[in-house]
Amino acid sequence: MRFEVVGEITEIEIIAAGAGIRILPILQKRYGAGRWRKLKGVASIRLSNGDVRFAEIHWFEAHGIGKRKMRIKRFLD
Repeated sequence: MRFEVVGEITEIEIIAAGAGIRILPILQKRYGAGRWRKLKGVASIRLSNGDVRFAEIHWFEAHGIGKRKMRIKRFLD
């Protein structure tokens, strides 16, 4: 499902870091080496059909690389 984050992401928490990330080798191969972390947060998102909803989202992030593989975990509204 395609979506775009509207506004800012709040309640950000680190779920895993470094070797605790299951797909770490894939991230390093595809995007490069870095201090990878898996994070979660809450944000308003706009879905591909135009609806705006409040959802928990998860993503991977490394310094100098940015947010990658962002996905919707569940809707909160």
